[in-house]
Amino acid sequence: MSGSAFDKREESYEKKFAHDAELRFKVETRRDKMLAAWVGAKCKMSAEEIATYSTELVRADLKTPGDMDVQQKIHADLKARGVHLSEADIRAEMHRCLQAAAAELM
Repeated sequence: MSGSAFDKREESYEKKFAHDAELRFKVETRRDKMLAAWVGAKCKMSAEEIATYSTELVRADLKTPGDMDVQQKIHADLKARGVHLSEADIRAEMHRCLQAAAAELM
């Protein structure tokens, strides 16, 4: 393979990786907004509180790789407001929201 063909192939892979990373970020951000609405309904938050909470979830999601940071925040926040749900229930809702967000953005 010539140098320029290899370079083009490498550039193509880099563009695909960047595109996939951007799409993943958008899906996870949309999921976090859906989760904020779900938590907001459980905790009887106002629309303004839900918007603020949505931003908090997105920030929490950026702290460490994976979803545990978001799951733990939601669990702690629900518990602090007297809403007791299992971590399995929260994970199930996170999965549902992720699937819905991906469907909306695809």
